[in-house]
Amino acid sequence: MEEYKVTVATGTSEYSGTNNYIYVTLVGENGQSERTILDNPGLDFCRGAVDEYKVCSPAPLGPLLLVRLEKQRYWVEDNWFCRYVTVEPPGGGIALTFPCYRWLIGDVKVEIREGTELSLKKLAIRFGKSWDDLEDFKRCFWKLKSPIAEYCMEHWKEDWFFGYQCLNGSNPRMIQRCKELPGNFPVSGDMVQGSLAPRTTLDKELKAGNIYLIDYAIMDGVPTNVIRGKPQYIAAPLCLLYEHPDQGLIPIAIQLGQTPGLDTPIFLPNDPPLAWLLAKIWVRHSEFQVFQLLSHLLRTHLLVEVFCVATLRQLPAVHPVYKLLAPHLRYTLEINCRGRTQLVSADGIFKRVVSTGGEGLLVLSQREYKVLTYRSLQPCWDFQQRGATTLKDYFYREHSLMLWDAIHSFVSGMISVYYQCDSDVVEDPELQTWIKDIAEEGFVDVPTFGLSNELKNKAELVTLLSVAIFTSTAQHAATNNGQFDWCAWVPNTPCTMRHPTPTDKDAVTMEMIMDSLPDVSQTCLEMAITWHLGRPQPDAVPLGQYPEQYFTEPQAQEVIDRFRKELKDIEEHILSQNQGLELPYLFLLPSRIENSITI
Repeated sequence: MEEYKVTVATGTSEYSGTNNYIYVTLVGENGQSERTILDNPGLDFCRGAVDEYKVCSPAPLGPLLLVRLEKQRYWVEDNWFCRYVTVEPPGGGIALTFPCYRWLIGDVKVEIREGTELSLKKLAIRFGKSWDDLEDFKRCFWKLKSPIAEYCMEHWKEDWFFGYQCLNGSNPRMIQRCKELPGNFPVSGDMVQGSLAPRTTLDKELKAGNIYLIDYAIMDGVPTNVIRGKPQYIAAPLCLLYEHPDQGLIPIAIQLGQTPGLDTPIFLPNDPPLAWLLAKIWVRHSEFQVFQLLSHLLRTHLLVEVFCVATLRQLPAVHPVYKLLAPHLRYTLEINCRGRTQLVSADGIFKRVVSTGGEGLLVLSQREYKVLTYRSLQPCWDFQQRGATTLKDYFYREHSLMLWDAIHSFVSGMISVYYQCDSDVVEDPELQTWIKDIAEEGFVDVPTFGLSNELKNKAELVTLLSVAIFTSTAQHAATNNGQFDWCAWVPNTPCTMRHPTPTDKDAVTMEMIMDSLPDVSQTCLEMAITWHLGRPQPDAVPLGQYPEQYFTEPQAQEVIDRFRKELKDIEEHILSQNQGLELPYLFLLPSRIENSITI
């Protein structure tokens, strides 16, 4: 008999443990182990526990493909949150980790894959091996997929789809109107004339406000990762886009560095097809770095953490602002701690698979933090500042503005219940200590942030609380919920690039593209982590639902009821708007927005 050492980790949050029966089966390329009940003397699967067991197999299993967990009711139903399972092969050796991080509810069976090699569809992973061709990526497209991910796989090469993602993808906050071309991006009218509508010119379209720019200057010079001894590569592209009257928003010129020159050509749609495709892939690779580290981690998770810490430090549980914010801060500190240890730590997932992992992600985040502004967190100001108020089919803008208005109205109503006039705000010492903590401790060393360390009136308080709630709900949903959809087809949004940027358009080959894109193991890990981070949580509380009932006053309940009614109207509008659309935008559907950042 072959004996495997199995370790099972139970969640650390309240009610994560279970007294139900738990069974495990190990599945390898050569067969599977005995179905084994996990039962040690004493209590198993207590909250936070890491339990060890022995699992036997009549013959060697070969490379492990997955772990099958089963939960069966014992007397009463008792849900269980499993963090992970590790398996050590017979005779010792390196233990394999199988991430789970999900609730097992009812009599249920789940199969979890290994978190390092991630064997998908019995795919034998060889570290460092490139895919043979683009079609080869479909070998990972088996069980982990979604309708949008499949649509992405079919359309990712098309220019209109590239433009659509700039508006409604996981990083919809970077596009800005271009009034004049940057000095370091020498695009001429002749270069892009073929991409413009008939009887117009680049100068005319610039003046008409139909030219847009995405500039990844923040990526310039960021330290790059080394993965398994091999250097990874990044770029700091500039991408010029045109709102075509018939084709919609399309890219018309791409430069893959901030300094123009012979080795930094400007790529155009009429270039050799593989050269134009690789240029777009490089832009999308920069998009992965910016959306994961800046738009998602920094501008939602870490920003809301400032409110978490200040609220817990400075406000008593009976304070109305504490009660208003508490449901929107649920689990955020916990998930941020996990992110620090599991994702962005020195040996975390980003270090293992992302081109900015390690020192690079710190440099990139620090750069963004230094230029962060309070106004940019308010969607109405953000869209105006970027000149993005008239772009067509910018569903993220339309839906986020509706949600901002609903949240602002809700906050204003709640604050008016407890603060009758501006002087009530000014004379609340706990509130003033709270804002001082946020401004001076949370946003220290950000000279341009623009938030005062005191609250002078109700309007300032309402705006600040609206920013906190909007960021922890709608803004997080916009960047988090679609990441698997846009990243599962890895060539569309690669997590790393393994070859330098091309310097000669005519020298780009399919072999160069495949050598640049993530290898097999990196592809599987990107799919797995974006699926895990973007999937709905089993105990999710939707926006506007307050099961804890912090407020019992009739006036406060009336405000909450109005908020729910407004969210219902928004839901109906979005569903009606998306009826019949080939590519629906439902990430900001209120029923799909969590009340807080929990993943």
